[in-house]
Amino acid sequence: MKARTITLTLALCFAGVAVCFADSPTNGTWKLNEARSKIPAGVVKNTTVVYEAAGDSVKVTTDGQDKDGKPIHTEWTGKFDGKDYPLTGDPGADSRSYRKVSERTLAMDNKKDGKSVVSGRIVVSADGKSRTLRTTGTDSAGKKFTSTAVYDKQ
Repeated sequence: MKARTITLTLALCFAGVAVCFADSPTNGTWKLNEARSKIPAGVVKNTTVVYEAAGDSVKVTTDGQDKDGKPIHTEWTGKFDGKDYPLTGDPGADSRSYRKVSERTLAMDNKKDGKSVVSGRIVVSADGKSRTLRTTGTDSAGKKFTSTAVYDKQ
């Protein structure tokens, strides 16, 4: 009887976690809408961003172009708890943190060797069909930039 109760409890916990991540407005595949975006030259341009559940964490995968127009692919797995988790594939950053500001808003921070290089805010529209990422940071040449990328849900 104990084993059955424990198994049922664990199953319900995992189902609850899956439902929470499935209901997150950030989850899914997002494609860059270049016509609505303002991304300065020399700044990484992520053309596709995917948020998906990874156990009790979230996996964020991006594909796009680096400052020279060459393909770039990054991966990050962590929680939206404001803590730094490893970031792979980005030569300008080695960790990223996300913090949930509200149901539809995330704050993010990319760091290199513990120092913030890009920070931003992601806001999912009320209808859930688009998201806007506003970032500020310093490029590889030490020049400050501001960027606005608008993505459409696929």
